[in-house]
Amino acid sequence: MRTLIILAVALLAAGCTRVSLDHHLNNAYRAYHEGDCSRVELELSQAERKSRSRTYLQPEISLLRGQCLERESLFVDAAQTYQFIIGRYPASEYAYRARARLQTLEQLGHYNPAAPAKASPAAL
Repeated sequence: MRTLIILAVALLAAGCTRVSLDHHLNNAYRAYHEGDCSRVELELSQAERKSRSRTYLQPEISLLRGQCLERESLFVDAAQTYQFIIGRYPASEYAYRARARLQTLEQLGHYNPAAPAKASPAAL
């Protein structure tokens, strides 16, 4: 009987984590549609903490983060996020979307994969 109770509590806790994770992802999408990228980042951060054992959610979280970075005109950061998705999850739907976003950034002149990064010294 004790084993059954422990098993039930463990299953309930796992289910609550999933509900909480879904809640944060849903809130992130709502905030993105409202244009509130600071809230998106907060919700995605909370979702990431809850999804550590569910690595299949990471590319979705990263793609939304990249789209928000684009919206804030942080194109280099967005491109790096998309490259992370492509490198880490190359066969996923999100890698396909990330490649499309990189192509769009390149067409708009915000991303040039052929050009090496240039460091410029700080002005004194």
